[in-house]
Amino acid sequence: MLLDAIRSNLETLSKSERKVAQTILANPQVALSENLTALARNAHVSEPTVIRFCRAVGYEGWHDFKLKLAQGLALALPGADESLAQDELVSDLCNKICSRSINTLLDLRNHLNPDAVQRALDVLSRANKIEFYGQGTSGIVANDAQHKFFRSGVPTVAYSDPHIHCIAAALLKQGDAVVAISQRGGTAALLRSVQLARKGGADIIVLGPSGTPLAELATVLVPIDLSFNTDPYTPISARLAHLVVIDILAVGLALRRGPEFRKKMQNAQKALQKYDMQFDSFFR
Repeated sequence: MLLDAIRSNLETLSKSERKVAQTILANPQVALSENLTALARNAHVSEPTVIRFCRAVGYEGWHDFKLKLAQGLALALPGADESLAQDELVSDLCNKICSRSINTLLDLRNHLNPDAVQRALDVLSRANKIEFYGQGTSGIVANDAQHKFFRSGVPTVAYSDPHIHCIAAALLKQGDAVVAISQRGGTAALLRSVQLARKGGADIIVLGPSGTPLAELATVLVPIDLSFNTDPYTPISARLAHLVVIDILAVGLALRRGPEFRKKMQNAQKALQKYDMQFDSFFR
């Protein structure tokens, strides 16, 4: 959510901007009901400082920020931001985890940049080869992406071993594309591989947080800005956001391939269903 993003960026703000952030975090509903002058007065800062704060967290100004804050608060589900306790009741555990995941996807929907997705699809649609790089949890997402994209008819592969994607990146050339997936955007080995891919002329699509070293290397950045400061289980919902963006890109690429490609995909699905039926009958 927007409030989580503000918490994550507190250390990057100036002292006066941080006062604005803390005032909003202390009572977001009150901040939402106030005008610019009232918020500045409560935060003990000037009105231009509030504007600078809004721009520092990625918005054009107070009205743009206030609109996104209102959307986030309206969509937030009860209990989504509560921490998990050692003696958590199973009913509460189910509610909190589901709510957190839903809120993550709602936040993604509200902030995902369609123009960035469009540019990423432009790169993918003209690529001769697509390679997905990720490590740790992001490596799992990379493998999922390869599983979805290989149906596109373009040669695809996923690498989660840093040594392997380093070698693979060094062999790329113009016309190839790398999709670099990261939840934090600062892994040294991933940065090295992306640098090598760029040196060879490959396009780089980054699915990860903005304002990071990895984002700076992107031909196209699809920003996925999520908070990691709530508790150790936050990456569970963060991975969901990355998987949904992969789905958007995979479906978008398939639609671009046209009706003939859709027919080929349907034929492939029929062949798989036939194979499954034959496999099932073998055990009867």
